[in-house]
This record gives sequence, structure tokens and C-alpha cells, in this order.
Amino acid sequence: MPALLALSKTIDRINEFIGRSVAWLIFLAVVVSAGNAIIRKTFNMSSNSWLELQWYLFGGAFMLAAAYTLQQNEHIRIDIVYGAFSRRVQHWIDLLGHIFFLMPFVILMIFYFIPYVRLSFNSGEVSSSAGGLILWPAKLILLVGFLLLGIQGVSEIIKKIAVMRGDMPDPNPPMSLEEIAEQEVAAITEARND
Repeated sequence: MPALLALSKTIDRINEFIGRSVAWLIFLAVVVSAGNAIIRKTFNMSSNSWLELQWYLFGGAFMLAAAYTLQQNEHIRIDIVYGAFSRRVQHWIDLLGHIFFLMPFVILMIFYFIPYVRLSFNSGEVSSSAGGLILWPAKLILLVGFLLLGIQGVSEIIKKIAVMRGDMPDPNPPMSLEEIAEQEVAAITEARND
């Protein structure tokens, strides 16, 4: 188990670095959007490539940060149902969800995206919009996003098994609503003081 936990830690570090780094793509998308709007209104000219670049940047941030979101346990779940169970049952729900839902979906997406990206790259596929961009980089972002999500899924399965076996502490211990609220207030206060 120590070797698997070391692998999990490495995966977590890689996805954390990527997740934090791609946050800048949102800023770039805003800059591109604002620049495009200013040029369009000031000079009465526009290009579909700027609009598509904006989509690429936003899509890149979304897809490349998906694994980081999973690692931070910030993905969407139905907390009303999930929170009603004991922590042990929650661990089982997470483990089985990762094994039987997340991983098969990710593997299926990777399986279909590899030829999809290859075909787009080999054909030099370009957007059908006038002045549009080449499409294979956007498709490659989808593939890379699912690859990162897949390896993060492996990391989460390793950590979940380790927690259930008692080999590591629970990284997300259960908290009451009051504790969650106090934690959020502390984070907001700290952010304001910085």
C-alpha cells in the first residue's frame, strides 16, 4: 500500500499543479472577450477566430481542471442523500461510484477521443465558421482532460481504499453544518486580510 499511496500523492501533485495553472485560462478568456468586444465596437470589425479562441480557453480551463476538482472533493453530489449516511457508507458510495461509474465513463471517453483527435489532426480539420481556428487542439484538450480525470480517479480509489483500511486518515472528515460555516467564514476572513 505505501507504493500505491506514493503514486496517489504524485498524481495529486500533478493534477493540483495543472488545476491551479489552468485557472489563468479564464483570465485570458476574459481578456480575449473584452478585446474582441472593444475592437468590434470601436472599429466595427470582428473575427470568428477570437470568439473560438475564447471558447478554447474556457473549455481548456474546464476540462483540464476537472481532475483537480475531483481531487479537492469539490465535484457535484447530492449532499441531501449522501450526508444522511454514516462516513463508512459514504466511503463505500465514493469507492463504488469511482469504480463503476467514473472509471468506465472516462475509459469510454478516452477510447472514443483517441481516433477522434487523430482524425482531426491528420485531416487538418478547421472550423466551418469563416475565419475559424483549427479544431484538433480543442479536441486534444478534451482527450487530455479525460486522461487527467482518469489518473485522478485511480488516485481517489487508492486513497479511498487506504482510508477504509485505516492506512491513512480521512482527508475529508465529516463536519457539521456549523463547522462548515465556520470554515467558510475563516477562509473569507483570511482572503480579505491578504
